Amino acid sequence: MPSPQDAVTLSVILITHNESRNVLACLQSVAFADEWIVVDSGSSDDTRERAAAFGAQVVRTDDWPGFGAQKNRALALARGRWVLSIDADERVSPELALQIRAVVAQTSASPAGCELPRLSSFCGQWMRHGDWYPDRVVRLFRREAGRFSDDMVHERLVVQGEVTRLHGHLLHDTMPNMDDALAKMNRYSSGRAQEMLRRGRRSSVAGAFAHGLWAFVRGYVLRRGFLDGRLGLILALYVAEGTCYRHLKLWLLARQLAERT
Repeated sequence: MPSPQDAVTLSVILITHNESRNVLACLQSVAFADEWIVVDSGSSDDTRERAAAFGAQVVRTDDWPGFGAQKNRALALARGRWVLSIDADERVSPELALQIRAVVAQTSASPAGCELPRLSSFCGQWMRHGDWYPDRVVRLFRREAGRFSDDMVHERLVVQGEVTRLHGHLLHDTMPNMDDALAKMNRYSSGRAQEMLRRGRRSSVAGAFAHGLWAFVRGYVLRRGFLDGRLGLILALYVAEGTCYRHLKLWLLARQLAERT
């Protein structure tokens, strides 16, 4: 007779903080899973209540160790043979849901993980070119084969074994307006700068502007961001600005560290 753990084929894990607007739609898009694990970092809205009402196991944490460590906390609670990691502002499209269900139903040899193409919106428009598409992310994996890196932001899922590609879209409903986009740029550039400093990276003012210029050329010209119209231009400028700020903040952090030593 199979154990309760053996009966759990697919676990969905997500971390949240004040995601009342998104969490229910996110969970509804993965209603086909066997369990849902939500690790919440002290939300002040009704994120936890909404997730619990859906049927998710909700765990609250009062500290913030960074994205990678927080996702590993959620992973440690999962019981499924397969795990799907998803963010609260993401949705699994019906096409992708069918492909995920086919993968986890396999009883013969199957990959250790799967890469999903993420289609993201920027200020209300789906971006199909430039740096944001196809944004392939590894999110579906055998539980024993994967673990998240300990990066504070832009953590990576490290999978031991073969990784294949699925083709249905993971829909990323992010940055509905410029205020939200600029706030995320500030948070993420600060976190990445701190992570780069910890890893021994250094930059300069000239290097920051060079990295920003290259990011614009890569996204708008080489990756044809211009095909997304006016918002394609704005997104390319946004990515370039964020890249420049990340390196400027790294330079300033290294300078402050040198002054203290």
